[in-house]
Amino acid sequence: MIEIEGISKRYDATTVVDDVSMVIEPRTIAVIVGTSGSGKTTLLRMINRLVEPTAGVIRLDGADNRSLPGYELRRSIGYAIQGHGLFPHRTVAQNIATVPVLLGWDAARIKRRVDELMTLYQLDPQAFGPRYPHELSGGQQQRVGVARALAAEPNVLLMDEPFGALDPIIRNKAQEDLLAIQKRFGTTIILVTHDMEEAVHMGDKIAVMDAGKLVQYARPAEILAKPASAFVETLVGASEKPFRLLSLGRVRDAVETGAAEGEAIPADTSQRDALAELLWSGRPALPVTGADGKPLGRVTVDGLVKRAARPT
Repeated sequence: MIEIEGISKRYDATTVVDDVSMVIEPRTIAVIVGTSGSGKTTLLRMINRLVEPTAGVIRLDGADNRSLPGYELRRSIGYAIQGHGLFPHRTVAQNIATVPVLLGWDAARIKRRVDELMTLYQLDPQAFGPRYPHELSGGQQQRVGVARALAAEPNVLLMDEPFGALDPIIRNKAQEDLLAIQKRFGTTIILVTHDMEEAVHMGDKIAVMDAGKLVQYARPAEILAKPASAFVETLVGASEKPFRLLSLGRVRDAVETGAAEGEAIPADTSQRDALAELLWSGRPALPVTGADGKPLGRVTVDGLVKRAARPT
């Protein structure tokens, strides 16, 4: 668990982050979204103390993040940035091994971890391990950057616009890879982006920042249904096109296993109408029935919201 309590950052007379408080639950993805200059990156960098706060406290599993020297703290927290930040003079395997080497892991353990992560990211260790970053595509460099951030098995991974430099197809694949790996390892991820669609697709909860202040912190469905300010509404409005595409899909294509209470939704209902019904009724899920009236499963707010952010 990450507890951010009354955190502020001021540079002389300029307040960059203004009295922000929020709790990030373990093994979830929290996305911080906002325009350039909103304070989102500064807030992220105060978690691993690349930036020191002017006021407030940040706790990791109840421990003040100032209880360790900064370099020790940073070795326990994964960090991935736009552009990947790979060391050009080190091979792919050496890049991924950076933090385990600093932590004094033995050579056999390091090799096992590097091979595991490269295999997980579909980079053959024998073929790609000896290569240098300039020999990789942008998407491959991004995968190596995230693998390096995960190498020391951190409980927390910080990501600052990690997909911003990728073209749309590679970006979508990188996002799906990250979601799959987060589920596998149970890592708590805090991801900064300016893209509301990315925030909706990736986040269990979304923190919207404006001019240094946290203006809303809620699940994606709540932010879409009840934006807390005109600024949030503008961000949501920028994502309307994907949500309109829900009208082209049927509920039968979004059915999930499991039961739900409430009046059933017919399988041939549009996904957009189903989302509207769920939001209007205040239910997280409703049962789905086929043309014969038999139950097929359920449809959920979260599932439809994720589909809207990544229409298929």
